[in-house]
Amino acid sequence: MEKRATPTRTLSDGRVVPALLTPPTAVDSVANVLIGTALEALTQRPLAFLRSAWPWRSAVYLLAGAGPGLAAVAALLVVRYLGGGIAIVVVVPLVAMVAPAVAEFERWRIRLVDRVPVPAAPDRQRREMVLGVVTVLALWWIDLVTLAFAVGGPVLLISSVVQYDWDLGEITKALAGVLLLPVAAYTITAWAGARGVMTRAFLASEESELREVMRSRARLVDAFELERRRIERDLHDGAQQRLVALTMNLGLARLDLPGDTPAGRLVEQAHDEAKRALAELRELIRGVHPQVLTDRGLAAAVRDVAGRSPVPVEADIELDTRLPAPVEVTAYYVVCEALANVAKHSQTARAAVSARTTDGTLVLEIRDDGTGGADPGGGTGLLGLADRLAVVGGRMSLSSPAGGPTLIRVEIPCA
Repeated sequence: MEKRATPTRTLSDGRVVPALLTPPTAVDSVANVLIGTALEALTQRPLAFLRSAWPWRSAVYLLAGAGPGLAAVAALLVVRYLGGGIAIVVVVPLVAMVAPAVAEFERWRIRLVDRVPVPAAPDRQRREMVLGVVTVLALWWIDLVTLAFAVGGPVLLISSVVQYDWDLGEITKALAGVLLLPVAAYTITAWAGARGVMTRAFLASEESELREVMRSRARLVDAFELERRRIERDLHDGAQQRLVALTMNLGLARLDLPGDTPAGRLVEQAHDEAKRALAELRELIRGVHPQVLTDRGLAAAVRDVAGRSPVPVEADIELDTRLPAPVEVTAYYVVCEALANVAKHSQTARAAVSARTTDGTLVLEIRDDGTGGADPGGGTGLLGLADRLAVVGGRMSLSSPAGGPTLIRVEIPCA
């Protein structure tokens, strides 16, 4: 039989996907959602960028700068009317009063070119004051001049056909104006993106940005952990229970059939396979999220991992109370990954795990007397552990000289 080719379609970024399995705009829309700023939008393919809303969002963003500009013009009119020293006495307090409102307006309109929320800096009032003054005195007219030159030039060239005769020169100018419109879209978006970066730099310090990134990572880890628990619960209450029932039924059938008959041998083989599948499923559930960790806490979960390790492990866990769930989960997976590395790489005869809480900090140590030489960059999962620890404010230190022993020390704040 002749094999029928699967219809495909080419996306705006050049990727080829099945036409029947992917909605026409599904992947394109996902790509657009992942773009968070106007500057990132410039990295799209030209047609995808010009079809997106980013040029229009950028134009509205720059046009909105006329608001602070009108306030600046009004202040200049007051200066001209009052004149001299009286103007300075009036205008300086006026600018100081308007600056916070202008900064708040800038914080609101930055969402047109930057979808990432701007975190509040510790010195927020001073930063907003500086941004308000700079916007009122300089940035607003730069926005309008950029918008006027980017759009005004092509519009004038195109309108020349209407104003003058339809000769070859005027038509050429009009065509040049049409060709310059995409360039105007890039120009407007580039300046609006740079303007958004400047506004973010005024409103948020690097420290506040870092704190927001850490909070975002923590939220992602929490969501991931909730999903792991849901999967564990579905497997435990669904597939595992059905597999247990199947194993029991096969065991009963095995008792009723003679073992030397073909049917008896097949049932016996199916019963053994069902038991192995049940054991593998239980191991999988334990790896997704151990029920013992949820029910009995970190100490019981670590002892369970130590008992199942192919290398003899001595567990010395002294915890008076249950720790916060993120701390327990992080510590548990640190122990699992460390003991997996011990069994795979260390060539040791024994290992030890200890855990204590000291001054509100969980101190976890994993030791082995193996060959040592553990390298975080060698694909042993240590970098992943460091990233997981960073989310909960923990830190990890490693001592693993060539020839051993190896010591991993982890400190996780329990607050």
